Amino acid sequence: MLPGFRGKAVSQARSYQEEIFFMGLHPQPRPEPAVLSRIERLELEARQVVEGMLAGRHRSPRHGFAVEFAQHRPYVPGDDLKHIDWKVYGRTERFHLKQYEQETNLVAWMLVDASESMSYASAQRSKYDVAAIAAVALSYLILAQTDSVGLMTLGTSPSEVVLRPSSQRGQLHEICRALAQGPTRQTTNIGTALHQIAPRTGRRGIIFLFSDLFDDVVAIREGLQHLVFQKHEVIVFHVLDAAELDFPFRHLTLFRGLEGMADVLTDPLSVRDGYLKAFSEHCTALQACCRDLEIDYILLRTDADLGHELASYLQKRQNR
Repeated sequence: MLPGFRGKAVSQARSYQEEIFFMGLHPQPRPEPAVLSRIERLELEARQVVEGMLAGRHRSPRHGFAVEFAQHRPYVPGDDLKHIDWKVYGRTERFHLKQYEQETNLVAWMLVDASESMSYASAQRSKYDVAAIAAVALSYLILAQTDSVGLMTLGTSPSEVVLRPSSQRGQLHEICRALAQGPTRQTTNIGTALHQIAPRTGRRGIIFLFSDLFDDVVAIREGLQHLVFQKHEVIVFHVLDAAELDFPFRHLTLFRGLEGMADVLTDPLSVRDGYLKAFSEHCTALQACCRDLEIDYILLRTDADLGHELASYLQKRQNR
């Protein structure tokens, strides 16, 4: 196993003598004009992806907000007072709340890993770029169905980049604006992050997770279980760079530590088999975890046709 392979990403060759495996690329602060340009590009690319996947458009699998009265129940401390039926109180001098049937559209959350490892790109798009475009494309479809979508990022403090679910027209632009800030320099423990996010997601809905999932599988499983326990439907998009999956290096390689890991200079041919075995076992364990929890698992390679991959998944979903 390559020391610290869980630290995350691969670069292209920098010279004819040396290839460098960057396990950490530090994004530089972007001036506001660049951020605005990135917002426009992100929205444009997401819409282009949507155009290629409309054939796979899915139906809303469940409904949500209450609109039709069902029954009364006794008030208990902590209940929202706005639901008290004062007419019933006038007749009985007891507090009762109105309960409603769940009859409106779904609420979706986009959870996007914005940690340092997501900034790596061996080609044109980084893992973060692919995750962001996929999240915006799915948000576009959800909003087109008059459903609500919100956004949280992993790799930032819990108070940062949180957009509450909304079905308003401007929500897509706000999601693009938030994601255009790019990945941070922070580390992320995916399992811990999911535990922190779970209590903030509100009523049951669909949660889309976009991450390279470089964390202990047991910790990830526990975090996903927390979301499933709250009755959410969880969909995991495992975003990986092609070089991480294929390990194409042949010459002396410097593996640069990401998120606190040390640099390692080594011959890639001597560690290739061990790396690929360890990486495969990690991915297999993640797939098994999702299967056990009845969570959809989709691998997204950065060199794949994103529109095709999303459309293929949504078509399978619709045909269930």
